[in-house]
Amino acid sequence: MRNDGAAGRDTMVLALTWAAGSVDAIGYLALGHVFTANMTGNTVLLGLALGQEQGPAAVRSLVALAGFGAGLVIGALIAERARGGEPWPAAVTRAIAVEAVFLAAFAAAWYLTGSDPGSAEVHALIALSALAMGIQSAAVRRLDVPGVATTYVTGTLTSMVTGLVAGPRLRARGMRLQGLALLVYGGGAMVGGLVHARWPALVTALPLVAVACVAGAASAGSAGARG
Repeated sequence: MRNDGAAGRDTMVLALTWAAGSVDAIGYLALGHVFTANMTGNTVLLGLALGQEQGPAAVRSLVALAGFGAGLVIGALIAERARGGEPWPAAVTRAIAVEAVFLAAFAAAWYLTGSDPGSAEVHALIALSALAMGIQSAAVRRLDVPGVATTYVTGTLTSMVTGLVAGPRLRARGMRLQGLALLVYGGGAMVGGLVHARWPALVTALPLVAVACVAGAASAGSAGARG
């Protein structure tokens, strides 16, 4: 992307945030009350499952944690090879493209189950979506967008509020992006819930389309910069 592409970068980061919100809605509603993007919430669910001796629920949370961790490794191996200070390195685009591949596999597997997966299929779906979100987290970390993480909002909320208290010098653009990230994450979850209730066969297309659009836009931006 061009050096003046910070605004475009922020838009794509918000699209990834929306995808994560929709993935968490799918996980919670359709995959046994598990989060595959938000590992903070998923860790709480794991602790509750262990405390209440709910073995199957604990296994689902563990699968999500393992898949997310594996995704972090894959994403870091790709994205951390980037050098230079451009707003959106080509290595990040490659990581997002790989994420889109895993989300395509997730959507295909969901379709093949008829939107009603069995136990083993649920575990496979959890692993695929968690892998994708782990890759996304590693890729966005490489972008180093201040105070914004696309797969959880606790840190984003903390950065926004502490920035507001710290004074006008720290407000401006960064806080606007942080506030938008909070709204977009919740919006992605809301839309995911609505689509799952009305057109469950289509719900996994929501994060796939968002991430694929980001990968395509980033690739087009890189090609334009080289041209």
